[in-house]
Amino acid sequence: MKVLKFGGTSVANAKNISQVKDIVGQTPGDQLVVVVSALGGITDLLLKTADLAASQDKGYQAILKDIEDRHIKAIQELIPIASQSKVLSKVKSELNILETLLEGAYLIGEITPKLSDKIVSFGELLSSYIISEFFIISQLDAVYKDSRELIKTNNNYGKGIVNFEVTNNNCQTYFNQSKHRITVLGGFIASSTQGNSTTLGRGGSDYTAAIISGILNAETLEIWTDVSGMYTANPKIVKQAVAIPHISYEEAMELSHFGAKVLYPPTIQPVLAKGISIHIKNTFEPKAPGTLITENRNGSGKSVRGISHVENMALISLEGPGMVGIPGISKRFFEVLSEANISVVFITQASSEHSICVGIPAVDAEKAVTVINETFEYEIFRGKIKSVKAETDLAIIALVGDNMKSHQGLSGKMFSTLGKNNVNIRAIAQGASERNISAVIKKEDVKKALNALHEEFFEENVKQLNLFVMGVGNVGSKFLHQIQQQKKYLKENLKLNIRVIGISNSRTMFFDESGIPLRNWEDLLVSGAKADKSKFYDQVQKLNFRNSIFVDNTASLEVSKTYSDYLQNSISVVTCNKIACSSEYENYAELKNLARKYNAPFLFETNVGAGLPILDTLKNLIASGDKVLKIQAVLSGSLNFVFNNFNDRVTFHDVVKQAQEQGYTEPDPKIDLSGIDVMRKILILARESGNRLAMDEIENKSFLPEESLAAINNDDFFTSLTKYEESFQALYKHAADKDSKLKYVAQFDEGKASVGLQEIPKGHDFYNLEGSDNIVLFYTERYPNQPMIIKGAGAGAEVTASGIFADIIRIGNF
Repeated sequence: MKVLKFGGTSVANAKNISQVKDIVGQTPGDQLVVVVSALGGITDLLLKTADLAASQDKGYQAILKDIEDRHIKAIQELIPIASQSKVLSKVKSELNILETLLEGAYLIGEITPKLSDKIVSFGELLSSYIISEFFIISQLDAVYKDSRELIKTNNNYGKGIVNFEVTNNNCQTYFNQSKHRITVLGGFIASSTQGNSTTLGRGGSDYTAAIISGILNAETLEIWTDVSGMYTANPKIVKQAVAIPHISYEEAMELSHFGAKVLYPPTIQPVLAKGISIHIKNTFEPKAPGTLITENRNGSGKSVRGISHVENMALISLEGPGMVGIPGISKRFFEVLSEANISVVFITQASSEHSICVGIPAVDAEKAVTVINETFEYEIFRGKIKSVKAETDLAIIALVGDNMKSHQGLSGKMFSTLGKNNVNIRAIAQGASERNISAVIKKEDVKKALNALHEEFFEENVKQLNLFVMGVGNVGSKFLHQIQQQKKYLKENLKLNIRVIGISNSRTMFFDESGIPLRNWEDLLVSGAKADKSKFYDQVQKLNFRNSIFVDNTASLEVSKTYSDYLQNSISVVTCNKIACSSEYENYAELKNLARKYNAPFLFETNVGAGLPILDTLKNLIASGDKVLKIQAVLSGSLNFVFNNFNDRVTFHDVVKQAQEQGYTEPDPKIDLSGIDVMRKILILARESGNRLAMDEIENKSFLPEESLAAINNDDFFTSLTKYEESFQALYKHAADKDSKLKYVAQFDEGKASVGLQEIPKGHDFYNLEGSDNIVLFYTERYPNQPMIIKGAGAGAEVTASGIFADIIRIGNF
């Protein structure tokens, strides 16, 4: 004996019902019971017609016509014309009764629970009859049976309580005498002992199938739906979720209780005691293995089996000093909720007895507040208990697994993962069985929370990083190319899945929440919306992705002002823009503080030395207890390029122009040549060494004429360079005559910093510095005489992009 239940989506239309027929026809076994739901969506339409009729709104008639049309269409597509007459006659007769019931509700302007059950029962009555006739016409040995003749309940309309003594007898008698291989029943519906139609409540079709399975000692209960089993998380929210091959009854109940909609929790009760397995299968992928539910066979296996959630929840907290040590408060609290027919989903209580917090469906929040405040009116008036208010727009997320109690640190891992992603936890509960850990969070954080937790517990430590990139010019375009090139390597070797979700230049911005295809990002950006820094940030916040990183490849002051917004929303910031870290000390310190407070890394390795690990090395020195005594450095790759290529055979103007065209300078080369860029870099090094220093405290020994410094645009600047060529040649000759080279040197010593052009003699560490290379000498307590030297390419789009990329990887490895 097997029992097969097919849900509403499985029998939504003729095409799906044909698929059901094929599945039933291919299922082995001497006797099959097929339990079907109403055609997909019909139950909701029936409830709507009842509400409209009771409100004396004639709109119910149009919906009733839709209901009739759907059933007639199904008959016409399933049943050959020669055999349609009998089926159409029966269905139209039932629909006429339904119409009469609705007319009655319309005339009296109300609907009772008894009438509501009668009306809503037509969904399963019609679907089961049509499907049984289709099976018979298709040469299956099938028969239709009205479930109301088998399953008997009390008169609790809307959620009838099954009378198992009578129901057992009815089922045993009928199936012992049945001579057909297949019996088709409507789920969800039953009748009272007086013969009135009743329903079994939400998930009633599953419950019908379980009742029959338990009574008949079925070999297995198969529940056919539109997904391939119970998933590790909701696959509509977590794309990486996978079907769980095997799960225990208890785990399935926990997951179902917390929102896994493929199974209704009470379903398991009738089969649990008898050890009957439940198999969740996909009607539309019948060969998929699905999920098998039995007693626990996981042994000492995986701790967390699934992550589930319930949305649209509210928190109600009863608290006050008058609760401490007073017996009966909890009883009164839960009693009043029970009497108001309000289901409590979540409970937590402080050990001090000062407060009790419960999670309830949001639709019941207003009613709950009213009845609780009325019940505790005296205590509230005396100031012993605070007036109750509801917190809404919440959701419950839960980790579920039989073996969670055997694994240490799961709670810490869960809460740490949520905390890193700025998901605030409002309340926590853990059952004594330790089979689930549940937490209340904002509804808007559900997607981020589920994906972050799923990544942590199920995805073999593959961490997804979601990037939002502003600035896709010379450096930014190289950065995007490097991501595209290394994406596969990072996933396979570093377990990092990097997605670019948003990009922007000064004109347009483009977002794709599934990840921008980097092979044609230029075309997509052209088609994007008008660029707007505020709207870019708003979109990042709205998407609310886990492990979000804002990447700034610009040199914009305005963009740098947005860092604090990102950081205080736990969005990491990676930047090659030096403005923020060289701004007022208070701003620099605040950004560092926000990064620590909100656990959002703020990384700017490329601020000094492009891709060279200068700042990272300095941080490690300080963290290990060393102290910086002096820093000497050539920090401008652009200026080093300029003076390495400048001589008496080429003009200073041409060398600077070449440096600009090859991407060694900022878009405004005056920033480099004026020494401002180097000042920023030595300032950042001094600050990262633990010193409080301001930009105006750095001595700048500029070699540029005043006219060049005063130029307001690039054209004027380059014109001035031509004008003063003679003075630049004089600088070169003076150094060459002494067999020295010109280098632009930055120094920090005894709390003072300076930058300026120096003549470097042979034998000095700076003398042989070629091309656009940078060099930094750290004199510390551990390296007082022979400094720690870091040397290499310190400018150029490729190396700067690689430095940004390295910071991204650092965040991925946090």
